[in-house]
Amino acid sequence: MIDLPLIVGSFLVAIVVGLTGMGGGALMTPMMMLFFNVPPLAAVSSDLVASAVMKPVGSLVHLRQGTVNLRLVGWLCAGSVPAAFAGVFVARAFSVGDGVKYALGVALLLAVVGLAAKFWFGDRGGSASAHEIVVRPIPTLLVGTVGGLVVGVSSVGSGSLIIVALLALYPALKANQLVGTDLVQAVPLVASAALGHLLFGDFKLDLTVSLLIGSIPGVYLGARISSRAPGGLIRALLAVVLLASALKLLNVGTAAMLWTLAAAVLVGLAGWRLRAVARASRGSRDLARAR
Repeated sequence: MIDLPLIVGSFLVAIVVGLTGMGGGALMTPMMMLFFNVPPLAAVSSDLVASAVMKPVGSLVHLRQGTVNLRLVGWLCAGSVPAAFAGVFVARAFSVGDGVKYALGVALLLAVVGLAAKFWFGDRGGSASAHEIVVRPIPTLLVGTVGGLVVGVSSVGSGSLIIVALLALYPALKANQLVGTDLVQAVPLVASAALGHLLFGDFKLDLTVSLLIGSIPGVYLGARISSRAPGGLIRALLAVVLLASALKLLNVGTAAMLWTLAAAVLVGLAGWRLRAVARASRGSRDLARAR
């Protein structure tokens, strides 16, 4: 049975995904659990299957643009694909009680940390070609393994967590190269996790169909708007939404959650101000040297 409110909700979430390039599992799964009372394992299973349908679209675009390091993708997938499949069994073990719910809450907190890291370090601007990067096999394999396990358990991490780890490991990669490489490695990763949930999870066809009906046009619309919307503002809004979802999933009280969100907003504003001052100072020094 098609769920109209869920279609509307997935459409709105998908717009955010299209605007920011991340946050699909981090927003879609909590939305189903918090607002539509979908059981945790069913929410994770349906979200992953829907993601497996949507991920290849962006990947093909980046492959055509040459912004993908296929050797890096290979090492990531060597760890993430089997770990994602194994994560399904971990999710089933956690399904007794609130294990999946808490695991997802922790994953969302990690995603918020990732967004903060992108805010501070995202403008370093690598200059190397995607094919000139020297791949570090063992650290990359470990990133894929941990990321795949988190995706298999919670459906979060294929974008939010792994791309932050890539940013730390390979700072010379440009932003579009990071996104392109992450998108391509996410295709087999999400497909593996989705297959595991189809076989052993709690996949609901009606949920997945509703998600796809809303999210496909939402992602397209968000991508169209993203060229005009202020990226920093969108990422800040996403961080607040992720933090609120994480605190709710971790059973933090309403009053404590509101105070935490208020403090996070104040810290974010202070950080934005300090960053602006630092940029202005660097600009003044560069101008003085030019003279």
